[in-house]
Amino acid sequence: MLKLSPILLAVAYGLVLFFFSSKRLSADLTQNSTLLTDPILDQHCRLMAQNVGLDKITVYVHEVEPVNGLAATDGRIFITRGFMNKYRDGSVTSEELASVIAHELGHIALGHARRRMIDFSAQNAIRVTLSMILGRIIPGLGIYAANILTSLLAARLSRSDEYEADAYAAALLEKSGIGIAPQITLFEKLGRLTGATGQPMAWLMSHPKTEDRIKAIEHLKDGWA
Repeated sequence: MLKLSPILLAVAYGLVLFFFSSKRLSADLTQNSTLLTDPILDQHCRLMAQNVGLDKITVYVHEVEPVNGLAATDGRIFITRGFMNKYRDGSVTSEELASVIAHELGHIALGHARRRMIDFSAQNAIRVTLSMILGRIIPGLGIYAANILTSLLAARLSRSDEYEADAYAAALLEKSGIGIAPQITLFEKLGRLTGATGQPMAWLMSHPKTEDRIKAIEHLKDGWA
């Protein structure tokens, strides 16, 4: 019979680990970010803010090169300098970058950023429990099997969040008069923008396959017609 204490310890460990990693990330974002100031993007943000009942949407530029967007657990939205450079050189349009901001706003509005703390702790508890069970069934390999199964669960949860944030962004972009076309064209550019030469198996990815995300958005548009 399984003892409860290792599971409780795993949950506590997950909470502590997530807390300190979040604090480190928050400090890094604060120290290495500046306020985004761009007249065109500011106008897009004003339009979107009006449609979600906000006074404004504040966005920061994180001074790192990888092309990415981020919704922090404290509710701040960040676009990387690498993404801004792609915007400045014309590789990305203002509407496409606005779709990234709408997506990250979706993560915040839907509670994804804060829910990750609960998910992280739960996954740690599941990993410990599976390790105990599988360790008895396949000694020596149980912990590896538990890690793989927990990673699959984490990836599935993350993909679900991405689909939800995509849907939120699509609705907001459509309502704001920007439309979903920039969201789709950005997805089509993502591999080239990020320098990705290939994709791991979809079920191990933390993000859905690009073509699946595009299909989901197009399906939403069909439902609005």
